[in-house]
Amino acid sequence: MRKKSRTPASPATVRRRAVTVGAVAVAASLFLQGCSAGGGSTSASGDSSGAVELTFLNQSRGQEAALNQLAEQYSKEKGIKITVDSPGPTDYLPKLQAKAQSKSMPDIYSSFNATDMAPFYKAGWAMNLESELQGDWGKNFSPAVIKMSTFADGNNLGVPAGIYTAHWETQTYGLLLDPAATGVDPKALPKTSSELISKLAAASKNGQGTFSVAASLTPQLIQGFASNWLTDDEISATFDGKASWKSDGWRNAFQLLVDLKKAGVIANGSLTGGQNDNPTVEGSFFSKHEVGAIFDASPGVSVGFKTAPDYNSFISLTVPPAANGKLAPRSPGLPGKGAVINPKGKHPKEALEFVKWLTAPAQQKVFAEVGRIMPSNPELLASGTLSPQLSGFGAGVKDMQVLPNTIKTNVNTAIIRDAQGLVLGELTIDQVLDDLQAAQDKS
Repeated sequence: MRKKSRTPASPATVRRRAVTVGAVAVAASLFLQGCSAGGGSTSASGDSSGAVELTFLNQSRGQEAALNQLAEQYSKEKGIKITVDSPGPTDYLPKLQAKAQSKSMPDIYSSFNATDMAPFYKAGWAMNLESELQGDWGKNFSPAVIKMSTFADGNNLGVPAGIYTAHWETQTYGLLLDPAATGVDPKALPKTSSELISKLAAASKNGQGTFSVAASLTPQLIQGFASNWLTDDEISATFDGKASWKSDGWRNAFQLLVDLKKAGVIANGSLTGGQNDNPTVEGSFFSKHEVGAIFDASPGVSVGFKTAPDYNSFISLTVPPAANGKLAPRSPGLPGKGAVINPKGKHPKEALEFVKWLTAPAQQKVFAEVGRIMPSNPELLASGTLSPQLSGFGAGVKDMQVLPNTIKTNVNTAIIRDAQGLVLGELTIDQVLDDLQAAQDKS
């Protein structure tokens, strides 16, 4: 990550929003409860006497079945009882905060966005895995995932330099598409965005549109669009305020959104908004089949498998290149599901061994097959064994964007707001870019 005056290093390392007042309050509270700042090292010791039992507080219901299966397998093989508690994504963080404050933290817990997790890391509730990952264990992960998991010295979240998470998932963005509903042949995918838009327009019924994207995901959509014209360094420079939002690359990116609108392919002529916008979009695709294509992150596949397990006729694909693009488009990327180890638990060494086992190729394969989770292991990603629902997302891993920073919080909010205004015809592209630059200047 970068120095405190700048944004942090990598999409995972921050999820990069400025620390809120609430987060600061939590940090102060957890610091006092933790009694020591900084992540614990792998040499942390606990009480290893007697029978070993480990607890895992799990944030993701999409991986719950696979995690329970693997925990049961490990218990039988090693004689160590693993208890998995899955309160769900809404209740996960409050429950973790309560456990930190009562000093009853689990042995292992799910990694979450870095802004929310930073207080736990600074309070010493996370083992620093950096030295372990520099050895053979690190070969289980793609270099990009390790890079995106790293807190560099001087990061703006104040987390001591290190790596506090181990991830069995890689996350990219792209399209989920039903060939029958869109007329897109999986064996002859559209070669350009223009070709895709034409296909979606032809499949649109009564002008209602067959494509949907959540307003909250428009920053990632625009960032992916912009990579047709901007290098990773140029995108990063914009996020850092060193390059202008008014450049042709960003202008062209928003023009692609306008092209979707003009072609009448955006469902109901607007972006889906509200607090649960992306679950609503996913429901319209997986369960209700109201739309034939959506922009989503790769974890959407596991959501679909859990909510509509019998629906397997869709595919994933990377967003096709812009016809007038100068570069091959690249998906934003970040580490996905993974684990944090509590060095102050009774059995930190055993917890580390369990997480190492969870992230081994054989177990990552179980996550991929049972939970439809895209692995982080390079060999599995390159094996050609990913399901058709994951393979398109997997194709985006090789060239995904790995940036040392991300969009500022207020700029991210402005994109979400202004993209909707653009689709509704309330704003022009020039007005959107002016607003984004103003938001950047105030950061």
